[in-house]
Amino acid sequence: MKKILAAMACTLSLATGAHAAWPDKPVTIVVPFPAGGSTDMVARAMALHMGQALGQSFIVDNKPGATGTIGAGFVKRAAPDGYTLLVSSLGAFVVTPHLVKSVPYDANKDFDYISVPVQAPNVLVASPRQKERTVAEVLALLKAQPGKVSFASSGNGSSDHLSAEVFWQQTGTEGLHVPYKGGAPAVNDLLGGQVEFSFQNVNAVLPHIKAGKLHAIAVTGDKRSPVLPDVPTLAEAGVKGAEVYSWQGLAAPKGLPPAVKDKLAAAAMAAMHDPAVKKRMQEQGLEIVASTPADFTAFQAKEWTRWKTLIDTRKITAD
Repeated sequence: MKKILAAMACTLSLATGAHAAWPDKPVTIVVPFPAGGSTDMVARAMALHMGQALGQSFIVDNKPGATGTIGAGFVKRAAPDGYTLLVSSLGAFVVTPHLVKSVPYDANKDFDYISVPVQAPNVLVASPRQKERTVAEVLALLKAQPGKVSFASSGNGSSDHLSAEVFWQQTGTEGLHVPYKGGAPAVNDLLGGQVEFSFQNVNAVLPHIKAGKLHAIAVTGDKRSPVLPDVPTLAEAGVKGAEVYSWQGLAAPKGLPPAVKDKLAAAAMAAMHDPAVKKRMQEQGLEIVASTPADFTAFQAKEWTRWKTLIDTRKITAD
């Protein structure tokens, strides 16, 4: 028995030592979207800072497809050792599982949630051809032409689509949803006047707003955006209960050793509070969150329920 206990103690000591040494080889951060987007940008900023802080390479691997579920499924199947991580927007964590029947993971059981690095409100923008400049004027148009006023989005179930659905729900109006395959083509058609309005991520359209090519009407946050201080929130404009944030999250396969989880979370939060990283994010309209694992876990559960309820109520589909 003494020999067995001694062997167990030795094994535990070795395991603890191995976890304490993490990372002792390169870490892969899977981004389930193409390079160049907001999620990719956030992941690369985190990877650079975390790699420097922890003395090991953090490599971003883009695995796009199926609205983020291919990359998320890949991470779910990886070993829970801290060497394969996931940085995704909210879709893979709390939206797509309600829209797609065959998602290759269970978002509530298959991941350890580490941190939400950033969030950003969406902004209701109008095509340059539109004369509407206030929420009241947009609502008047929607009521005059129910179901005919077009709202572009980057795809079914995207935060910009969900923002429009919440807006219509809370105002008792109905617009015409026009989904695109990504934010760039949606914004291009908005700029060209092929569609009339859109709820876009602030960071995606900020340059166009500053250049006067799009008209900002209201933001979906619970407070005004620091990069658009003159643009009211929807609540200020009289539309209550329509707060929506787009956010990114850092997760790992379920079962991460506690020591690795703590070290990873600390590094992720420190990365977002680095002055240079923080400045870069805020200049683009992103708000620093840098939440703890416990906070992210509770937030994911809350967001899961919120979007499931909306999707069911509004009968939103992936088609």
